[in-house]
Amino acid sequence: MTPFKRQAKLSSRRKDSVAVEVANLSVAFGKQQVLNNLSFEVSPGEIFAIMGPSGSGKSVLLRHISGLDRPSMGHVLINGRNAADAARQGEVVTAFVFQSGALLNSMTVFDNLALYLREHRIYPTATIREKVEQALELLSLKDAVHKYPSQLSGGMRKRVAIARALVMEPQLILYDEPTSELDPTMAATIAEIIGVLNAEAGVTSIVVTHDRQLALTIGHRVAFLLDGSFQAVDTPQGLSKNQNETLMRFLNPKIDITNPHFRNPQTP
Repeated sequence: MTPFKRQAKLSSRRKDSVAVEVANLSVAFGKQQVLNNLSFEVSPGEIFAIMGPSGSGKSVLLRHISGLDRPSMGHVLINGRNAADAARQGEVVTAFVFQSGALLNSMTVFDNLALYLREHRIYPTATIREKVEQALELLSLKDAVHKYPSQLSGGMRKRVAIARALVMEPQLILYDEPTSELDPTMAATIAEIIGVLNAEAGVTSIVVTHDRQLALTIGHRVAFLLDGSFQAVDTPQGLSKNQNETLMRFLNPKIDITNPHFRNPQTP
């Protein structure tokens, strides 16, 4: 049984989904070049998945798209406005689903979800309760409403983090490794949730992940990030046929204990 309810709907105050443009983005930490002259566009309502090995710069890229970090070179535009511009952040609602969930341990699940609406005084108390209950029902979390994050499983914390993002009624959702540290069944559930919410709400979604199954299943387009640049950007079907040797190893890793790759990295 699918652990979330597709028939539940969130009423929305949000505007149309947004376009994202990254142009000539470069990021370096000291002598380490993390992103190198990176350029791409994401269409409104698209799920754009970015995959790559650990340490390839995926999370750094996501922080720049969110406006949490300012680029040293290049720019990120959301509907034509600078992502790090405070005025833009007031115009476009962006939700960030952090890899760790980033839930506040001192608050119950209900209060974690209600925090954004309360702090910004977007709705009266009764409406906030209704919005939170809708999100909890959508993700089958009603039984967790009075629990604290420490009382939740890893999969439940991920769902609570997504529910908190939905309560914000965003135009853009950024997912940072949403299936990390989850068992295969729960990882598949999270993938279903991202795909269904995108289809039903039309929100633009950018997902960074090292989970190739997640990227190739839900992404409208998938990018492979390595050494600070995209080695390939294509539909899941097109990417699966790409003959780039590094990409092929990433998508179809081989285990050979007689000639282990870590002792001979040049082995195909």
